[in-house]
Amino acid sequence: METIRDSTFGKLVRVFTRNRLLRYPEEVNPALWTECLKPEPSVKDEEAATLADTEEDTFGLYAVMSQASRASRRLNSIASTAGVDRGTPLLVDWRGPDDPENPQNWSTTKKLLVSSQIWMLTFAIYIGSAIYTPGIEGVSEQFSVSRVAATLGLTLFVLGYGLGPMVWSPLSELPTVGRNPTYILTLVVFVFFQFAVIYAKNFGMLLAFRFLTGFLGSPALATGGASMGDMWNPKVRDYMIAIWGCFAISAPVLGPLVGGFAASAKGWTWTIWQLLWASGFTLVLLFFFLPETFTPNILWRRARRVRKITGNSNYKCEAEIELSHVRPKDVLFEAAIRPFQLCFLEPIVFFLNLYISLIYGILYIFFEAFPIVFSEIHGFNMGQTGLAFLGILIGAILIIPCYFYWKAKYQSQHFDQNWNIAPEHQLPPACVGAFALPISLFWFGWTGNFESVHWIVPIVGSVFFSVGGCLIFNGIFCYQAHAYPRYAASVLAGNDFMRSSFGAGFPLFATAMFHNLGVGWACTLLGCLTVLFVPYPFILLKFGRRLRMASKYARHDI
Repeated sequence: METIRDSTFGKLVRVFTRNRLLRYPEEVNPALWTECLKPEPSVKDEEAATLADTEEDTFGLYAVMSQASRASRRLNSIASTAGVDRGTPLLVDWRGPDDPENPQNWSTTKKLLVSSQIWMLTFAIYIGSAIYTPGIEGVSEQFSVSRVAATLGLTLFVLGYGLGPMVWSPLSELPTVGRNPTYILTLVVFVFFQFAVIYAKNFGMLLAFRFLTGFLGSPALATGGASMGDMWNPKVRDYMIAIWGCFAISAPVLGPLVGGFAASAKGWTWTIWQLLWASGFTLVLLFFFLPETFTPNILWRRARRVRKITGNSNYKCEAEIELSHVRPKDVLFEAAIRPFQLCFLEPIVFFLNLYISLIYGILYIFFEAFPIVFSEIHGFNMGQTGLAFLGILIGAILIIPCYFYWKAKYQSQHFDQNWNIAPEHQLPPACVGAFALPISLFWFGWTGNFESVHWIVPIVGSVFFSVGGCLIFNGIFCYQAHAYPRYAASVLAGNDFMRSSFGAGFPLFATAMFHNLGVGWACTLLGCLTVLFVPYPFILLKFGRRLRMASKYARHDI
């Protein structure tokens, strides 16, 4: 019942019944509101301005608003010194360390239920990029455009969900908004905009709405990992984020499979119908069963209820006090400028992002390479070509248990009592994955180039690509989050933007490259690019701490 009460459905029920149904404990028994008060009677403004530093995990590892709060602290301190009286707020907090409304205290069953919904949402959005690829020929014929132009329907969708985090991440971290409305409202528009894609009157309309659906679908892709951090403690968080990443990887891999049979039987619009069904089902599920996970929003709503019960407007949660010190221009800077600053001017971040972006771009190149290898060379139909992508999926399924075993058996030895770990201890899997990528590309290229070689051989080669990609992605994402905890929102947003840019751009030249160079030499070129990055994880593993100490943004205390 608590899960339904905190869902979008529950909130609407409370609004329409004027809070008579699905009531909170303090509404049932008004005397309970005193248990929500923090032991200290008050907190000074300058103390509240430092909450993001002292309670990093309370507000989430990936919080843009916490970054903006730190940026505003000097101005607040000056204003306080000058004698500006902002009032003395009274803090509303949890009802003790075991408060059941705290996402960290939810039962494992509830955490898994909520996590699975975030995973499903991520899958339903990410599949929207690749599910379009089997219909590219149909789009080209219907609108009388070239295949490269029709490919823009894929690339603009990917570009859209690369730009979206710049808007949705800061919005979801406002205590008055939270994650749930951001997920649900954008998903509603995402679902209904699919009709505009299906019934597009011209090619421009198709491209415009493919971009808009990608942009609107990006909240889960940008903050899904943060939602995992809202619920799971640091000991388990990395595992949950890794599982979330598996859904993000498997979705574009399965897209050509489910879309291939639909496009061959019913035409390209049926690939979008499948996306509509998947996202629509997810919307219904989230509408009824997805509660809010963002701590500041939960406490803000509690403080609002306490203000209504007592009639005293001085009762506030910590996030409200923090937000009162945040200047709008600091939020804009942290959301729109800081990601690019760190992405392009911080050497560690730049090369890691470049490496991941190259891998991501090659993954989307496969969407053009597989039809050439398996349709043109081996004579597969569109549905059978989609089945060939299962090799990449199998690789991800096989390597994740091995990755978890390494984390539990070996990496766990390096955590201190507060679950801090040197970021460099996240990198050994990336060192292994760095060798798997060129092996996969050379194998796939020179076995897929000849009809005389059985089709299963290049599929086996593609297995190593997902093995390398999963190990590198998880290793680098965890490294960045642990190395730049105060700027993780900006680092990961910049990563998402660069990665999506590569994913959007690479398919545009992929077909011409494979036809002009041949599959073997095209994959050799890509393989050589990945070879150039093989030493980088090893360099960070050996010299990473020294490089971190030279950075003004990275963590220095471990």
